Amino acid sequence: MSDINSGDWVDRCFPITWRPYARLARIDRPVGIWLTLFPCLAALFQASHGLPEIWLLAVFCLGAFLMRSAGSTVNDIADRKFDGHVERTRFRPLASGQLRARNAIVFLVIELALAALLLFFLSPFTRLTAVCVLPLVFIYPFCKRFTHWPQAVLGAAFNWGMLMAWAQVSGSIPAGAVVMWIGAIAWQIGYDTVYAYVDVADDTRLGLKSTAILFGRSGKACVALFYTITLVSWAVGGWMLGMSMPYAIGMVTIGAHLAWQAWRVDLKRPELNFQLFLSNILTGALLAGAAFAGTW
Repeated sequence: MSDINSGDWVDRCFPITWRPYARLARIDRPVGIWLTLFPCLAALFQASHGLPEIWLLAVFCLGAFLMRSAGSTVNDIADRKFDGHVERTRFRPLASGQLRARNAIVFLVIELALAALLLFFLSPFTRLTAVCVLPLVFIYPFCKRFTHWPQAVLGAAFNWGMLMAWAQVSGSIPAGAVVMWIGAIAWQIGYDTVYAYVDVADDTRLGLKSTAILFGRSGKACVALFYTITLVSWAVGGWMLGMSMPYAIGMVTIGAHLAWQAWRVDLKRPELNFQLFLSNILTGALLAGAAFAGTW
């Protein structure tokens, strides 16, 4: 299993010279975009007490896409000497020699510049909140060299849009919103640990660190623990934010889905774990749907 399949839609839709940049931005792997966007949408719905203004929805959707793409570019620049030795990532543009590091850096600057342009549509407080996430974006790719918890740093950065949504809509970040964000971090630690088990043999051989390596044979129980923290945090956070009964029904549904995932995890079956990781797109969609319904 690799990050790239020959003959995929990127090959059909992009000129040859653009294809490495499309893959660098993970356009061919949109799962990360959805996992970034859905929690952000949930926060927008909660903060707006329903549907936000269309222009605001567009800004946050574009922001999620650009920042996830920029984060992927930073990650590939930092990991270019490791990715070539990992089965799943050996065909990435930098690892395979399709792009040079300097080209990727220029592309990263363009991505960040486009993301910065979106900030002109937002309030000063939201801009300040957005700038505060940049250290996490740049630190994350190096975390696997010195800590077993890179997934926690990624979770904080990936879900930062939840805090920005509240900053923009209400001009403040209430405690309930922070609890929701903490739940999203726990969720990401859970599903990214499942994902990390796909690479655990290669990461161990290269001397890299992850929660999968830290948890070892206890991974199944640890994933269940973090999914439990997720559900409790989202339930409590929603209650603090005044969500109605449909939100509670959504939490029950999410709880059942996460329990199914935790039950299905098999540390020795990378393909299954990868599919379980992908199933968290549904978790995110359920969260956004519950948040919207909870404002009725």
